Amino acid sequence: MKTIYFIVNPKARNGYCIKIWEQIERQLKIEQIPYLAFFTEYPGHAKKIASQVVTKNKEQKLIIAVGGDGTMHEVMNGTVNDKNTTLGFIPGGSGNDFSRGFHIPSDPVEALKVILRLMKQEALPIDIGKVTMDDGAEHFFINNMGAGFDAIISYEVNQSRMKALFNKFSIGRLVYVFFLLKKIFTYKTATIDLSIDGNKHIFEQTWFVTVSNQPYYGGGMKIAPCSEPDDGLFDITVVHQLSRLKLLLVFISVFWGKHIHFKEVKTFKGKVIMIKSPESLYVHADGEYIGSTPLSIHLQEKAVGVLTRRRGKEKIDMKERDSNDFC
Repeated sequence: MKTIYFIVNPKARNGYCIKIWEQIERQLKIEQIPYLAFFTEYPGHAKKIASQVVTKNKEQKLIIAVGGDGTMHEVMNGTVNDKNTTLGFIPGGSGNDFSRGFHIPSDPVEALKVILRLMKQEALPIDIGKVTMDDGAEHFFINNMGAGFDAIISYEVNQSRMKALFNKFSIGRLVYVFFLLKKIFTYKTATIDLSIDGNKHIFEQTWFVTVSNQPYYGGGMKIAPCSEPDDGLFDITVVHQLSRLKLLLVFISVFWGKHIHFKEVKTFKGKVIMIKSPESLYVHADGEYIGSTPLSIHLQEKAVGVLTRRRGKEKIDMKERDSNDFC
């Protein structure tokens, strides 16, 4: 049996995550599952703990992040170079887009039971993104990254006390909508110089560019409805040249993935992306602020193994081919 490590963010969801951990721990004791648990104390601590675990244990192991997407982001960044690590996730934050995209139950005990079942199978090797900033700093993302309007919203959400207030009333995912409405009338759009696999595009009056590895971001928004985390391609979404009022319509429709039908929304697929702009734009990775443009993004194919109920693209393609053979 693989050694199981839990990295718990007790401050996630305004401190409610510690109650989630108590539920998980009770279930672990009921099922007599041996484990080790670590608790984060400050931003970046989950990455440090995960890095220390992979340094000390060179054997096959499972590291489970308990918290929000930021916790998963840190854990993944701390283990990204270790091929003997499988990642799992138990949602304990306000957004929990990883659990949506990778079909993990929202209930923590059910999520644990699913993970314990999936442990007996092979992990799904998924793609991740490597963001290289202008100063050479590197950041990895597992869900998505973005530059522009969505990044500044993520930044302000994470800096604000409003997030804790929304979490207190169990409506944490709506905090993104609150800040969107607050910022939409003052944000200045920008010209974006976007390169995708060597093909150059210039977009004027751009609100944001998002590079996705799975469909969801921002607390349930289906920004890239067709994105697959193991297809060797990113899904790129560009929103530009539309009024503030129409942007509201786009954001309403994004929860159902219908925004892609607006003519001001452009979508692409690619592996190597470069983003430049005359003025520096805020940048996020998995909802965490990492700096500003310019930057480059490189896809790391099947770089991380995760426990997920999502079927791999190869299996889906094979099933479709088999079905076609019998037609």
